[in-house]
Amino acid sequence: MSYRIPFNIPPFLGKELDYIRTACETNRKICGDGPFTARCTEELVKMTGAAGALLTTSCTHALEMAALMSEVGAGDEVIMPSYTFVSTANAFVLRGAVPVFTDIRPDTLNIDEKLIEAAITERTKAIAVVHYAGVACEMDTIMQIAAEHGLTVIEDAAQAVKSSYKGRPLGSIGNYGAFSFHETKNYSCGEGGAFLFRDPDDRVKAEILREKGTNRSQYYRGQVDKYTWMDHGSSYLPSELNAAYLLAQLEEADMINDRRKMLWERYHDGLKGLEEKGRIRRPIVPEGCTHNAHMYYMITGSLEERTALIEFLKERGILAVFHYVPLHSAPASRRFGRFHGEDRYMTSLSERLVRLPMYYDLTSAQADEVLQAVEDFYAEN
Repeated sequence: MSYRIPFNIPPFLGKELDYIRTACETNRKICGDGPFTARCTEELVKMTGAAGALLTTSCTHALEMAALMSEVGAGDEVIMPSYTFVSTANAFVLRGAVPVFTDIRPDTLNIDEKLIEAAITERTKAIAVVHYAGVACEMDTIMQIAAEHGLTVIEDAAQAVKSSYKGRPLGSIGNYGAFSFHETKNYSCGEGGAFLFRDPDDRVKAEILREKGTNRSQYYRGQVDKYTWMDHGSSYLPSELNAAYLLAQLEEADMINDRRKMLWERYHDGLKGLEEKGRIRRPIVPEGCTHNAHMYYMITGSLEERTALIEFLKERGILAVFHYVPLHSAPASRRFGRFHGEDRYMTSLSERLVRLPMYYDLTSAQADEVLQAVEDFYAEN
């Protein structure tokens, strides 16, 4: 079914095809780690201040690299929120580790940092945080807990490119970070991601993992006279075509970011009245957190109300959607993970959350139409 106002349209600025043509006709290199990959890497390092960034085929693969770099193994435990995409857990389950799920904060829907320490055992190896909707977790507290217990911190920053916490770009605060450039994200190449690391000493190991366990990256830099199998690894390199497409957007990241934030604020201002009447709850962005307008969501009064609202909007030609089903309620969780503590907020909030259309090409008039449709729904109900 097609909608007049879809939930998402991938960003497309126009230069993408020019860059792809250059990769094919001028550079004549379309496999990984060519000139466009290098330029994307430069943009990401400049954007985040990380010691290094490596493009990957997906955020899922970036998280898998983080698990490998963290040396998580069989029987180890990794603390994470249950309200996240399955890749956050799978990256560690593939290594034989156990995801230990916790509840979320009711304001940001991020992991509740106050619950982390109680979930730590002698098997805990890492903490994987997820910056939901591009809003930062409470990173000072989390990093302090990790330091006190000798734990690695992985930032699943799939939704958080160009978001920050107290002036520090997300993805570069923990030991490792993972970005997504899936077509639903602010900056996209269809399928893609990036692995970020904070310690410069991690570069060689990360490159070997990403290059199928070989030191080919060092060979290309002229640091060794031939490359060979050095360690375990896999093929995490995206093609130059993906990198060429992505670079066109990274070069205009501020413009895309500003446009999305304008639309986010338009939604936020437009829904203030319904929140004041107690009909909905708008997103909450704590002080010190600068978000990237990755999504605009609202919390309805009940699951039934959310279902009715989504159907009402569909009848108006508008696609709004819900989001994650908490991982601890999934069949795989009973095999691979466990939940620590009490589910006070997660299930209740996840059942009432609805995401409104949000994308770079969404016009102000379309955003106003969405707002009017939401107003009409609550006026009739």
